[in-house]
Amino acid sequence: MVDTSLSEAESVPFVSPDPEWRTIFGHDEPYDDQVDGIETAIDTAVESGFLALEGACGTGKTMLALTAGLSLVRDPDSSFERVFVLTSVKQQLKQFEADLRTINANLPDEWRPVSAMTLVGKADVCPYNVAGAGGIDDANVYERCEGLRERTRGLADGETTAASLAGAARSQQVGLADSGDGADFLEAAGEPTPYPEETPDSEGGTEYCPFYAGFLEDLPEEGDPIEAVPFDPTDRGLIGTDELIRLSAGHGSCPHSVMGALLPNVEVLVGNYYHAFDPTTVESFTGGLIDEKTFVVCDEAHMLEPRVRDLVGDGVSDRALSDAETELSRVIEPVAAVEEAGAGTQYGDEAKERAETIREALSESDVTVGELRDTRRFLTALLDRLDDRVTGHLDEGRPGWEERLPDLEDREIPLRDPERPGTDELTRWAGHNGFDARVWDRAESVCAVAGRVLDTLEEEDKRRAAPPVGRTLTQWHAADHTDYFREIELERTWDDTRPTGSWKRAYTATYSLHNCLPAGAIGDRLDEFGGGVLMSATLEPLEVFTEVTGLEHLESETGRPVVERTYGLEFPEENRASFALAAPKFTYENRGDVDETTPTRRAHARAIRQVAASPGNVLVGMPSYREAEWAAETLSELDKPVLVDEATDDTATERLKREFFEGEPKVLVTSLRGTLTEGVDYRGDRLSAAIVCGVPIINTASPRTRAVRTAYDRAFGGTSGRSPDGASGASASDAGFKYALAVPAVRKARQAVGRVIRGPGERGIRVLCDERYAKESWNSVRGLLGEAEREEFRSVGTEMLEYALEGFRER
Repeated sequence: MVDTSLSEAESVPFVSPDPEWRTIFGHDEPYDDQVDGIETAIDTAVESGFLALEGACGTGKTMLALTAGLSLVRDPDSSFERVFVLTSVKQQLKQFEADLRTINANLPDEWRPVSAMTLVGKADVCPYNVAGAGGIDDANVYERCEGLRERTRGLADGETTAASLAGAARSQQVGLADSGDGADFLEAAGEPTPYPEETPDSEGGTEYCPFYAGFLEDLPEEGDPIEAVPFDPTDRGLIGTDELIRLSAGHGSCPHSVMGALLPNVEVLVGNYYHAFDPTTVESFTGGLIDEKTFVVCDEAHMLEPRVRDLVGDGVSDRALSDAETELSRVIEPVAAVEEAGAGTQYGDEAKERAETIREALSESDVTVGELRDTRRFLTALLDRLDDRVTGHLDEGRPGWEERLPDLEDREIPLRDPERPGTDELTRWAGHNGFDARVWDRAESVCAVAGRVLDTLEEEDKRRAAPPVGRTLTQWHAADHTDYFREIELERTWDDTRPTGSWKRAYTATYSLHNCLPAGAIGDRLDEFGGGVLMSATLEPLEVFTEVTGLEHLESETGRPVVERTYGLEFPEENRASFALAAPKFTYENRGDVDETTPTRRAHARAIRQVAASPGNVLVGMPSYREAEWAAETLSELDKPVLVDEATDDTATERLKREFFEGEPKVLVTSLRGTLTEGVDYRGDRLSAAIVCGVPIINTASPRTRAVRTAYDRAFGGTSGRSPDGASGASASDAGFKYALAVPAVRKARQAVGRVIRGPGERGIRVLCDERYAKESWNSVRGLLGEAEREEFRSVGTEMLEYALEGFRER
């Protein structure tokens, strides 16, 4: 590992008087750290390497990464052709868009603008969904789109042409308008389209999508699909979602298809982690972007490991199993019924024709009716096993649960000892009951064929359950039993249609397959890119980050360089007060339940009140929503409105955020597990102080958490050599705690207090309230702060906090 972190005093400005990247850089003068970061990113990417960069808020990381990547894309001697930005936070996506506009606004007149586009889903660009027309909405847009596209392709390849379909829709609209029956042109994103508001039918009565027909009409039989794009992307700069809809739908073409054609022809693409790490998305949409010609930017990279862990895991719910079982029956039963009735004429011609269609479809695959029956029997057995296992678990842990269904909470049922890798009980049960490796391994192919047969037989826009269920079952059997953990997850839901007294009324049960160590999946994917930057305000400790994301392994195995940089706040230090308060550890053992009055709770309540009394808006971050409610109660006598965040939907959270920003100063109390402490822009006077109570370590008793911790023990315990407080000589269990629990928790806390200071003119107070941040001890987390933060967050006792705060306010 190349350790090239620079302190502010050691930072050496780039010496070239006028490097090419300065023309691309969107502002008058870069910070010294930006100069160093841009030059380092360029030099590292030229060697096919990656820059792991922690930069405090205000470092200008977005502009740094875009400038480095674009300078390589515009360099005729470079092999890079595009920049692919990945971010998990919508606010950061908007920041990349804003910086791209800034770059284009400041390019020399003779330079063509940087072409760029943000990747969005079908729901965001489907003209019918945007207009609320054609019977298409957010709930069914994906199923309807796939069905309409398939029928449109079928019509264009058979009885007519794409041009005829698009032309017929245009003629239909003109005819309706001329007849005076009041029919209107469909309008999307403020732009009239050449088609009616309802999806048209072909002469044979088949519904189709005229926009997709219009795209196919423009698509050349041979050549680059970019020729089907009805506008020139090279001179438009950043193509926003509304602009994409207007330019495409106004021409009569499908915006989502146009977006797909643009992918390899745009210099900067902005998306999220799904676009690079979700196997399904990569296979169907973005795979062509992931190669050695792409400079990748992973923003908010501290979230890379947990997000990818979710993406490369898998699961199948009881509802999905039941639906897949039904779908297989709809393929099997027509054939079985005709066979049982024989060849006589008593059995209907329509049924015979359906059975013959199924036989023909199966004959074109390697799947037999016998395999369909075996797989259906397997699904039935899995459902019965799930019912027995959940019922038994509830009987043992919650006697009388049938009478108290509304009181049930989320639960996990491990299928092996989380701390002892080995074959899970479901796989063992299957083997003992006649479901051998072939049934597991063939499930994907069998279920995929069943889905295709039903698509042929049934003209309905519906996502089939069988193909993903089969894929999950095959993956379940293929994945190892060391790095993967299997369990049954019980998610608290409610379904009145399920029988009274059944657990299915209160729960959705899922056979879940978790990848405990996604480092391999992350590293393998990064290895497909030409190079890039992984950045965040909270990557430290960088040696942990490079291990859990596979970067260190990538460097040692392939020789691709991985360079580290850490940049602290460049804003005036006198504008901020940063304290690590030596209050008692805010653990359950110390604080007790929320209705108890313990010395720990009294100390933290006092600190919360002292910080909340600061002028301006104040953010209070707690380890959970329950503790957030307690913290709000401690502020009942505060002469300032107190807002309490709850575990609700995005709409309610946005409404709460707007209320916090508007009007008189307030206090916002939230959980550090929520969405208000990361990726939210608290610029200007939106936030003047923040306090975090405790180290927000997730539930250590969860079987999944224990499995992940064990996996990290095994993978990094022998090489880490560091305990959670940074001391040497740690045991393997210390490594597991550090990698799986302590580091992610401290990053949550750092993200929260990092919301306060966002610009050079801002002033604010930042408090980490827990002695584990303040003191070196066996369970200290002070060593997990960045070096600059350890120096800046000075330790103070609980009796001195009020004096320290007053001293800062007086300054």
